[in-house]
Amino acid sequence: MLADHPTADEVLAGVDLTGRTALVTGGYSGIGPATVAALARAGARVLVPARRPDEARQVLADVAGVEVGQIEVESLDLSDQASVAAYAQTLLDDGTHLDILIGSAGIMATPETHTPQGWELQMATNHLGHFALVNRLWPLLTGGARVVSVSSSGHHLSDIRWDDPWFTLGYDKWEAYGQSKTANALFAVHLDALGREHGVRAFSLHPGAILTPLGRHLGADDLEKVMVRDEHGELVLPEFKTPEQGAATSVWAATAAELEAHGGRYLEDVAVAEIATDDEVRAAESIGVKAYAQDPAAAARLWAWSARLTGVDAFA
Repeated sequence: MLADHPTADEVLAGVDLTGRTALVTGGYSGIGPATVAALARAGARVLVPARRPDEARQVLADVAGVEVGQIEVESLDLSDQASVAAYAQTLLDDGTHLDILIGSAGIMATPETHTPQGWELQMATNHLGHFALVNRLWPLLTGGARVVSVSSSGHHLSDIRWDDPWFTLGYDKWEAYGQSKTANALFAVHLDALGREHGVRAFSLHPGAILTPLGRHLGADDLEKVMVRDEHGELVLPEFKTPEQGAATSVWAATAAELEAHGGRYLEDVAVAEIATDDEVRAAESIGVKAYAQDPAAAARLWAWSARLTGVDAFA
C-alpha cells in the first residue's frame, strides 16, 4: 500500500518501462527532474525538450540509476509556435512511437506579457504550446499512448474567459494563470474523447503544493493566494510536498492500468479527484476539480478555438 504522499519512485515500484519512450516538457525544473528520473529509473527512454537545453543537460547530467544517453535533451520554447513545429518535426522524422507524453512545463502569475501574435503568455505557454505539440506529434502517439496534462488547483481561480481571453480590458496575473490551468484540464477532457478509439488516453492533474522556481514571480502580496485556512479560520501556508512526491500523480497518470476506465479525468494525490463544491479559492490547496474544468462542451469549444489559433488539428 502506498503512503499518503508517495514519491514517483514508489508509485513506479515494480513497473517496467524498458523499451518505452516518454516525453516530459519542463523536465528540468520544478517537479520535472523527479518525473524524468522516476521514468528513466523504471527503464524508459526519456525525451526532455527544454527552453534552456544547456541548463537542462546540467540538471539531468547525473541521475542516479540511469544509463548515460537514456535522457535526451533538445531545444523547445513552448511559447513559440515555430519552435514547437520544429521540435515536433525532428521527432516525426525519427519516427519513434511515444508511449507517454507529460506536459509538465508551465509559468505562473507572470507580469503581463504577450507573444507576437497577441496571445497572453501564460495561456500561450501553458496551453497553446502543449496543444500544438500534442497535435503535431499525434502520429507518434496513436496505439496505446498516455498524455498527461499537468494542471493545478489554480484552475479554481478562473474559468476560460471567452469574452476576453487576452485580458485586453485589464490584466490579472492570477486569473490568467487560472485560465491556463483550466485549459490544461479541458484539453485532457477533449483529447481523451477524440483519442480513445485510437488507444490514446489523456488525464489532467494537480501535483500538490510544492516549493519550486514556478513561484519566481511572486511577491509578499501574493502569499494569500497560496495560503489555506486552519480550523480557526486563520490563514496558514499549506503542507508542501517534495518534488518527488509532487511527481507521483504524473507518473501514476502515465502508467496506472486502473485509470483506463477514467480517461479525461482530473487527478490529485494519486487518486481521481471529486467535483469541488467549496467556493473558496486557494491556489495551492487540493480541493477537487471545478465542474467547468471537466465540462465536455467547454472542452470541445476550447479545442476548436485552440485549433483556429495554432492552425493545427490532428483530427480535422
